Amino acid sequence: MLPELHSVLELLEHGFGELKILVVGDIMLDRYILGEVERISPEAPVPVLRHAQRYERPGGAANVAMNLAGLGCQTLLAGFWGADAEQGELVKLLEAAKIDTVGVVSSSLPTISKTRIMAKTQQILRLDIESRDKAPMAESERLEARAVELVTKVHAVILSDYAKGVLTDKVCEAIIRAARMAGVPVLVDPKTKDFSKYSGATTVCPNLNELSLATGVPAHQTAELLAAARVQMTEHDFKFLTVTMSEKGITVLGPEGDFHSPARAREVYDVSGAGDTVIAVLAAALAGGLQTRTAVELANLAAGIVVGKVGTVPIAQHELISALTPSSGITSGEKILDWERVQRRVTEWRAAGETVVFTNGCFDLLHVGHITLLEECRRFGSKLVLGLNADASICRLKGPSRPIVGERERARVMAALASVDAVVLFEEDTPLELIQVLKPDVLVKGGDYSIETVVGHEDVIGRGGRVEIVPIVEGFSTTNIVRKLTTPAEEHQTT
Repeated sequence: MLPELHSVLELLEHGFGELKILVVGDIMLDRYILGEVERISPEAPVPVLRHAQRYERPGGAANVAMNLAGLGCQTLLAGFWGADAEQGELVKLLEAAKIDTVGVVSSSLPTISKTRIMAKTQQILRLDIESRDKAPMAESERLEARAVELVTKVHAVILSDYAKGVLTDKVCEAIIRAARMAGVPVLVDPKTKDFSKYSGATTVCPNLNELSLATGVPAHQTAELLAAARVQMTEHDFKFLTVTMSEKGITVLGPEGDFHSPARAREVYDVSGAGDTVIAVLAAALAGGLQTRTAVELANLAAGIVVGKVGTVPIAQHELISALTPSSGITSGEKILDWERVQRRVTEWRAAGETVVFTNGCFDLLHVGHITLLEECRRFGSKLVLGLNADASICRLKGPSRPIVGERERARVMAALASVDAVVLFEEDTPLELIQVLKPDVLVKGGDYSIETVVGHEDVIGRGGRVEIVPIVEGFSTTNIVRKLTTPAEEHQTT
């Protein structure tokens, strides 16, 4: 179970949208050319790729920004790009993701691009376009000034260093100094053997090879490497050090002790971009007020999702929400949602490819008929939302003696069932308005109904969904239970 799950879900569903995060670093364009190899060229001993698809994605620091945007954060980007076709492609992609490029400086150098040629999922060649020259001093000073100005307007800063010349010692020092004065955390993804340029940062997030380069300790000597890392943390005044350890997960070294978060990936297709995802989620979580352990666990979960994809693909809100809300994995209290939150969650589930089922009822005294209905509902999809009549609604429908169990207690009981993914109360006599808001893929009703008599059937079917009828379990109802409880014992004996 993820620590602070309630706070995490609150952030994912609407809290991240309040956060502004600045990414400063080496901006790139990642281009992918995909196809199939069926033969070797007669001209040279090289494979011949039959072109099938081509697409572009923001890379480097721009991919970090895309991860933040995928979480819903207000994202600002600073760095260099040239006046070329690659810059035009990046502008379109970043604008579509609503990433603010106010901190980006036009450079005399070309926009960095990396073209990966892929045979299905296997990379067979990479073509890099970049200059070995340093950016002119005037351009670097302009970038520094813009970044320092933006630091005071954000909740966190990420330095995404790909060692391409943007994050000079002077630029890093100025940004970290400004951030510390403003009380803004700074997280660094390093690509240098000298961590002193990041002194004063909140955390540095190296992988094992990067940490080995910085300490001189071989990457396979894990214990010695982490001990050397702790020395680096103290020398350079890092609040804590975050070490990504590939298939082993993430280890955090901190002043109050170390902890390890095991890897969560089920199947690894491509690790490119995983580090960008980790630092983006970590920064957003810390900016959102989560504890360090919670932030690391969430970042680890996100990394496990993106390495299951091919290419540099950022994380998305709906993927994390879907991963965090299996019915058996969260507490009952986390499933009880108001209308706004259940609408957000349904939207995220659907974006993640889930099939959303809706059913409703009073569920006053839980019995085997209810359990059967809910278990049958789950057969029609992957997420079940239960609309629960509020007390006032039941009183109007069934009389002043009902409900027997109050709405808060009923909601808690229903949310405790493994078959139920979300519970939402409605005050109206019917759930029609709720159905229109949630737009479920499948509407299920138990009892002697026909599809035409189910409330909301026209809306669901009109959107391409379907309605299912589950037969009732004979002899089981709340009314029968109440009757049995209120009938004198001698009458039970005579019947």
